[in-house]
Amino acid sequence: MIKIRTENVALAGGDQLRLSVAEPETVVRGGLVVLHEARGVTEPMRRVAGVLAGEGWLTAVPHLYHQDAGEPQPEERVRELSVDSLLADTDAALQWLSERGIAQDQQGVVGFGTGGTAAFLVAARRSVGAAVSVGGGIVDPLTGGWPPLVEIAGDLSCPWLGLYGEDEHPSQEVAKLQAAVEKAEMATDVVRYPGAGHRFDRDVRAAREAWQRLCNWFDLHLR
Repeated sequence: MIKIRTENVALAGGDQLRLSVAEPETVVRGGLVVLHEARGVTEPMRRVAGVLAGEGWLTAVPHLYHQDAGEPQPEERVRELSVDSLLADTDAALQWLSERGIAQDQQGVVGFGTGGTAAFLVAARRSVGAAVSVGGGIVDPLTGGWPPLVEIAGDLSCPWLGLYGEDEHPSQEVAKLQAAVEKAEMATDVVRYPGAGHRFDRDVRAAREAWQRLCNWFDLHLR
């Protein structure tokens, strides 16, 4: 079983960023930054990191809520997240991967819920090899100062995959996103799972299929 450990990395201004890290036990294929859901780096997020490491990806999960002591956080803390802090924390995690020999075109970003929105923003503002969003806001901004995804879709700078459960996202919202990402010059795909629930928890087959799509996306684009 892959163990998850926590490291601290320095940020500009003297602050410290916590990273929950999972390392493959065999050959490292590349690196992934996992952006967490609204409650922070929860046990499910740590399990995701471990599973991805089991697939051969060196995985770093930045604690976007600073001073979280490694505990689940109230969802209201999402209001604290600014675009600048997200990008700074993601930059630090990507740099951590670079320092361990992972080239930029072998670095990806994947986010869940709130992190899904964040992963899209990173894909539009930073140079990474590929990105995946599992849930997250589409039309409405995540919080004050964040752009709606449909407004920045044309700025995507890497291949991006979006996976959405029916409960969280009405079909018309997903259709707007599909139309918006077609303006990007990168490969994109948007998949909606009817009846699968917010976290695909009502349909095991949908959950497995979504996970396989996620893995295939990084297999294809991180080389």
